[in-house]
Amino acid sequence: MVYERTTRNPAECSGVGLHSGAPVHLRILPAPTGTGIVFRRTDLDGYEVEAISRNVAKVSYATSLMKKGVLISTTEHLLSAFIGMGVDNAIVELDNLELPILDGSALPFVEMLTQAGLRQQRRKRVYLKILRPYEMREGDKFIGVYPAERYSVSYAINFPHPLIGSERFQVELSNGSYVKQIASARTFGFLEQQHAMLNMGLIRGASRENCIVLTPEGIDNPPLRYSDEFVRHKVLDLIGDLALFGKHILGYVKADRAGHAMHTAIVSRILRDPTYAEEVTLDEAAVADWPAEAVVSAAD
Repeated sequence: MVYERTTRNPAECSGVGLHSGAPVHLRILPAPTGTGIVFRRTDLDGYEVEAISRNVAKVSYATSLMKKGVLISTTEHLLSAFIGMGVDNAIVELDNLELPILDGSALPFVEMLTQAGLRQQRRKRVYLKILRPYEMREGDKFIGVYPAERYSVSYAINFPHPLIGSERFQVELSNGSYVKQIASARTFGFLEQQHAMLNMGLIRGASRENCIVLTPEGIDNPPLRYSDEFVRHKVLDLIGDLALFGKHILGYVKADRAGHAMHTAIVSRILRDPTYAEEVTLDEAAVADWPAEAVVSAAD
């Protein structure tokens, strides 16, 4: 897409936070050009926290943002949906600290955005074009970003479980593949880790309706949506975490067992050094062969 986009109408949902278990109501509102994605805590006098790298707070089992002590937790699924649907500008209102987990994937957010409609705006979209490679390693964990004309992601995972093992998945995000191949992949967890995580104050809102529950032998709540749903969900998370660049990317990202902390760390590192990336706009000819990201309403 050459121009920025926002939603045409508001969209809303209610649910519980995956880790807090707290009830929350969320609204997605249209926003002017240049706004980016901004979270607004309606329970805290409308305090706003921008979805950008400098506001990253905790990144253990989810990616959370914080500004002046105001927390926005588990942002990655909604941010992933915004990138996958090509949304640049939106206000996200919520009345608690954690976004709703819904069904554990980004699909409910995609459906909300589809129902609200997308509106092309008059300002050209500014992309972050990767200029040279950057790689990070930490034990057997790896993430790298490389120059490319479009945005694509690949991920590899390896879990000692009969349904997972080694899985790898790659997707290009400029051709509409996100909705078909990524959005509906759900988060997952291991039943044997449940008590330990609860003792850590985590997964208080987890259930068989919002998480794939893995037993030592298989799955407690079949069926899977894809045979490799686990690695597809990691791709979903990565896309959401990389949204903290604050811009859509032109580049190729490769990850292997990386996790939220490495996802957000590479964003911070690249933004600190202007030799790794530059801001660019595109013209119609440059994207003439890019299939649309999603259905768009008429321009305003």
